[in-house]
Amino acid sequence: MPIDDSHKLIPMTDFVIEYYSNEGYADLQTLKLMNNYAKFLKKNLTLGMFVPVDSKGNILKEPKNYTAWSSLKHNSKKRNDNVGSPVFEEYRVYQQAEKNLLFDGFTVAYNGFSVVRIVATYNDSIELSFNKSNMTFQKFTNVESLTYFDKIYLNVNALKKLGLTKKI
Repeated sequence: MPIDDSHKLIPMTDFVIEYYSNEGYADLQTLKLMNNYAKFLKKNLTLGMFVPVDSKGNILKEPKNYTAWSSLKHNSKKRNDNVGSPVFEEYRVYQQAEKNLLFDGFTVAYNGFSVVRIVATYNDSIELSFNKSNMTFQKFTNVESLTYFDKIYLNVNALKKLGLTKKI
């Protein structure tokens, strides 16, 4: 998916000003969106918001031929059965982890014993370090702290959770 400024993470004050300049009034839906966005900004950062991780928070390696597998229509639907080979279970676990991502365009640059470093694929100066021992990011604590960067992009999943299907 191409990244554009309509998916950019912005401070709460900018969100309110921009939304009101486009809408011109506040109704219950507008207030709900603002409440959702404010709560989202206060969420503690987790590694799983940026890159696929397992249930224990360990980074998952993309399965071989995953892109081709996930592009098949029958693999994009949620399966209710537990039938399938263990080989395909790896694909489904990775696919579920991708659905938990909230930010677009991050990749693992370094995965060491105690630290993981991730970078934005669209701007390698945007770099975040995650401490594995205490499961926290260094220097950044919550989503709002990421507004320090000029451009961090929310993915479609995040926009849906917030109720923002239009431009922010």
